[in-house]
Order: sequence, then C-alpha cells, then structure tokens
Amino acid sequence: MSEETKERSLTREVEAVQIPSGEPIELPALTKVRITQQLGGSYTVMTPYGLARIDGAQADALGLDIAEEQSSASEQRHSEPLADGDAPDEEAIWQQLRNVYDPEIPVNIVDLGLVYSMTVEPTEENTNLYKVIVQMTLTAPGCGMGPAIAEDAKSKVMLVPGIDEAEVNLTWEPAWDQSMISEEGRMILGLV
Repeated sequence: MSEETKERSLTREVEAVQIPSGEPIELPALTKVRITQQLGGSYTVMTPYGLARIDGAQADALGLDIAEEQSSASEQRHSEPLADGDAPDEEAIWQQLRNVYDPEIPVNIVDLGLVYSMTVEPTEENTNLYKVIVQMTLTAPGCGMGPAIAEDAKSKVMLVPGIDEAEVNLTWEPAWDQSMISEEGRMILGLV
C-alpha cells in the first residue's frame, strides 16, 4: 500500500466537502480516512461518512506537509495590471484549468471535455487588467460538486498574471458525453 493511500487519522478537525452532494462538512479530529485521490491541490478521502474533498491548504490535518503550490481554492489574488499592449497568456490560463479535477475522476476538467469555452477580455475599469469567462459543464447535471469545481477553476485562473476577474458558468448544453474526453484522458481512464 502506498504512502498516499494508507489509512491515517486526522490530526485535527477539518472542513471538507461531501462528495457528491457538495455539502460542507466538518470531519472530527482522529477520524480515520484513506486518501483515494491527490490531484489539483486537493485530496479526495474515504471517511466513515463517505467520500469527502479536503483542500490542499488543509493537508496538515492529514499529517502531510502543505506544499506552496497547494493554495486554498478560496484564496484569490488580484494581478497587477499588465504593460500597455500586453495580454494574459492564454496557454497559462488553459494550464491552470488543467489543474482542476473532478474529485471522483483522475482526469482534469479540460481533458474530460468539460470546458466548452474560455474567453479573455479587458475589464471595464482598467484595460490593462483582464477578465476570463469560462463556460463548462459537469459529467452529470445533478452533481452537487459543480459549485466547488467551478470555484476551484475560478481561483486557479486568477493566478495568471493580468487576470483581475474570473467567471465560471455551468451549462448543460450540449450535454456532456464520453466522446468529449481527450485522447490523453481516455488513456488515463483506460478507454483506449
């Protein structure tokens, strides 16, 4: 059994998100958990209460070091304006979106085919600061994790220099299906 998946006890009470309902829960100190997925700066854990998602900023509760790159999904920083004529790096935005995962599926939301579009436009207040608008879906309309995944995407996009605002909209048209998964995603899921 690998170090990541072995059973461990929480070192302190920790706030988490119940999967798949998306409801916030508090897991008591000493709760026995098993890490089932560690991707995108968060942990999916099996608990006596079912699956839950713990933010990477809370990794110490799992007895793990908090890595610098695992910033809390709730933390957002606003960028400094870019120089006149500069625009945010769109590939950097896409890369940040590739750091967002459905807590039950080990493939990022871009390779799952959940992101339908991403646009960048200057903000109304300052033409050297930009807003990103993402249209995305989920694998199932009833997934309660939608708001948590959208907030994770928003917070990661905000890390790109020049981005001052981010909006992530969930849409159900067109309906998602497995044909939208990228070749890389299919290989990870064993669908090829």
